[in-house]
This record gives sequence, structure tokens and C-alpha cells, in this order.
Amino acid sequence: MPQSKSWNGNSSSPPKLGLVCITASDEVRFKTITRKRLLQLPINEQERVLQALYEENLRRLKLGIEFCDREDIRLYRMPSGLFPFADDPIGEAILCTMVHKIKAVGMQAQALGIRLVFHPDQFVVLSSDRAEVIENSIKILAMHARILDLLGQPRSPWALMNIHGGKGDRAERLIQVIRDLPDAIRSRLTLENDEYTYSSQDILAICQAAEIPMVFDAHHHVIKEHLDSYEDPSVGEMVLASRQTWANPEWQLVHISNGSESFADSKHSDLITAMPSSYKNVPWIEIEAKKKEQAIAKLRQEWLATL
Repeated sequence: MPQSKSWNGNSSSPPKLGLVCITASDEVRFKTITRKRLLQLPINEQERVLQALYEENLRRLKLGIEFCDREDIRLYRMPSGLFPFADDPIGEAILCTMVHKIKAVGMQAQALGIRLVFHPDQFVVLSSDRAEVIENSIKILAMHARILDLLGQPRSPWALMNIHGGKGDRAERLIQVIRDLPDAIRSRLTLENDEYTYSSQDILAICQAAEIPMVFDAHHHVIKEHLDSYEDPSVGEMVLASRQTWANPEWQLVHISNGSESFADSKHSDLITAMPSSYKNVPWIEIEAKKKEQAIAKLRQEWLATL
């Protein structure tokens, strides 16, 4: 992983594009099971089913890492449900039996130069008014951090866990909760602006106060601010402002998606046809498009090739 902290956004290297969870093809897919289905089984059968599922998903994670390497994709967002119920005692016990296998897959990713990240689901709300919601959110984040630890990933934003701000008008609560998080979580945590609740400026201020990095999403930004172009000056300004929250700017990550039916549509399009010009000097970009690797290939041909 990069160590230099002197990068100023003018690197001659093109941005590295990241794959989100699965491929459009069937090549990278994962198994899951619902809680209702699991609890219908006898306890010994629950253990057997989860053990088999974990082993299979670890095998598929390995395939996903190898797919990324073959396609020269240097960042992979792992699915948040990689090991379902890993935050329950039954799941934790199974993970303990797989420590060496999980570590080997993580070391393979490191050897291949594949950056591994998480985006825990919407149930993680650190700004809730309800203590039990915050407690459960921390439990979920601790599970993701545990998986990153087992994969041998560093406790740094290189192996980040990205979430949204959650409940609105709770900035001070969010900052305090983040400050009190265990190191395994806090050292990897990043916050992302959203379309409806926390604007880019809101999240920037929270990240500065909590001393964690900001993941800027240009599409969320234009929707929230009612803009009609990624070339609005505020997009470039937020790229630069969010970069300042990264202790190592070479690790800065941003997201991009396009609207499906219109520019301001929150639903993701199949491919990416519009990119902010300010993204040309960003080191890492997660591509949030429905056609996944096809969108990455299109961007390489039509956008990266012009930089």
C-alpha cells in the first residue's frame, strides 16, 4: 500500500477504479441466508449451514480478488453480508475456526495490490436518538472491523469502512460517538455525504471535528444541492476540501454514479456516461453503476484514455 503523504492531486497516474461487491456477469457472486430461514433450523444444522456458507463465500471472495487482479481493478468493495450473522455468537465461533483461511485470502489481496474496503448497510446509524440503535450500529461495525482484522488489513483508512451520517441534525452526537469508538473501528471509519440529510459541507465539518476522512460522492452532492452539472464549481471545491481530511491524500476515495432516468435521479444507471472533470486527479474512485465491470471498462476506454 502507498506510504507517501506528499501527494498533491497532480499525480501522473490515472485514477484507480473500484468494483462494488459483485460483477454484472455471474463470475463474482455471494450466497446468503435470511434470519428467518436460519432460525427455522435446529441449532446444529444452523452451525453446519453457516459453516458451509462462510467457506463458500470466502472461496468466492478469493475469486473476486483474482477477478480484480486479472482485470487490473485495484480496489474491491466487499459485500457487507460476506459472512451473515458474524456479529452473533454462532457466527463469531465459526469465524474463529477459519482464521488461517481468511488471513490467507487477505494476504493474497495485499500481495496482488488489491485494496479491500467495506460499506456497511443503512442500519448503521451512529447519530440515532436511541441508545440501542447506536449500540447495534457499533456491533455491526465491530463485526466488519473483525473481518478486516482477520483478513490482515491495516487499522487505517486504507481498509476503510464507509457509512452515512444517519439521523439529521445530530452532528454533535455523531462526532461524540465517533470519538468514543474502539480503535479497530475508528481508525478505519469514513463518512460520506448523502442526497437528503447531510450535505457535503455538513459531512466535511463533522469529519474535520471527528478527525476522520470524508468520502465525497459527486452524484449525492448534485442532487442535494439541486445542481444540473458535475462541472458546478462546488464539485471541484468539495473534491479538494475532502482531500484535506485524509492524513494520507494518496488514499482519498470518492464515489461516482449517474442517474438512471435523469441527471438528478437517485437510482443508479447501468453505465457511467458523465464524470466530473475534477475527478481526473483523484487517486481512487468507486464506480457505483449497475453493470459493474462493464461500466469500469467503458470508463477506461472513453474517459481514462483522454486524461
